[in-house]
Amino acid sequence: MNVKKIFIFFITLVLLFFAWRLFPFLELGSVSKPKPITPRGALMDIERTNIEIFEHSKDSVVYISTLQRVVDYWSMSITDIPKGTGSGFVWDKFGHIVTNYHVIRGASEAVVTLSNGVGYKATLVGTDPSHDLAVLKITSVPGVMKPVIIGDSSKLKVGQIVYAIGNPFGLDWTMTMGIISALDRVIDERGGAKIHHAIQTDAAINPGNSGGPLIDSAGRVIGVNTAIYSPSGASAGIGFAIPIDLVNKVVSSIIAYGRYVPPSLGIESDDRINKLLARRFGVAGVAVLKVLPNSPAAAAGLRPTRIYPDGSIEFGDIIVAVDGKRVHTLYELQEFIRHHKHGDKVDLTLLRGGKKRHIVLHLR
Repeated sequence: MNVKKIFIFFITLVLLFFAWRLFPFLELGSVSKPKPITPRGALMDIERTNIEIFEHSKDSVVYISTLQRVVDYWSMSITDIPKGTGSGFVWDKFGHIVTNYHVIRGASEAVVTLSNGVGYKATLVGTDPSHDLAVLKITSVPGVMKPVIIGDSSKLKVGQIVYAIGNPFGLDWTMTMGIISALDRVIDERGGAKIHHAIQTDAAINPGNSGGPLIDSAGRVIGVNTAIYSPSGASAGIGFAIPIDLVNKVVSSIIAYGRYVPPSLGIESDDRINKLLARRFGVAGVAVLKVLPNSPAAAAGLRPTRIYPDGSIEFGDIIVAVDGKRVHTLYELQEFIRHHKHGDKVDLTLLRGGKKRHIVLHLR
């Protein structure tokens, strides 16, 4: 073999080496082809359920963006600037949208984006800050707006599968899955109010999920996502939702009256007096100090406490139970009444003149 052939052979090896280093994906002597696709097979039952829940519910969930009006005191010009975003859902065919109060608090304008990707300017129907709920209204869009179906939060069990759909971090129509981790939680709202009987879930709830629905495996809304417990502000596996039984009462009242009007007996009491009764006389209950005119209590003949000019006191009725459940304070009595709705019948157990008696009245 002469020197020239050796040189050519060496150069060829060098070129092949560099070609291999530069294009390692090339298979010399063959043509590159896409890898064959392996058939998926049937979806698991849980996957089919997840898909059905999302497809059934997504058109009911809306994206809410808000604006805040600011004044430039140098030029005295007024400008609306972006304030925040959140979630909500279609309540009925008339265009009512349910969301959290804190989503629209302080906003000068709110825009509701439906599943068709179009934003519609909303008007405020009313709010209930004590339960962190608000109702907006847009012009109904036939064929696009799909009202939710609601469940019964009083029958929920820890361990049930739930789904949260909303717009976390502005990422629209996102679904997460988890379970009901606990029931009857008490959560503190930003305004200082407390929400009782809240649902705790580990379904991921992040900023932007607020106001979106919490859905059970039957596709029913069982709560409104409202808060997370997290040092970082992101999901840490502890989220809370307002139970739908409470939401149903509050939203219906807001739509009817522009605000939440809870059912009432129509009495006045004071827990300082109630504690005094329990301590000095061993009577645990709610003393009726005043009966409001034209109230259910007045119609049922409840007797108020009387204070005479000489300073003597004649105690009237003392409510000791509601529907057979003992009450010791005015707060407990109010909690029992809040579980009812306008028009419900309530059975009160009273102490009158030292004797027990029952009175049935209709809440208003």
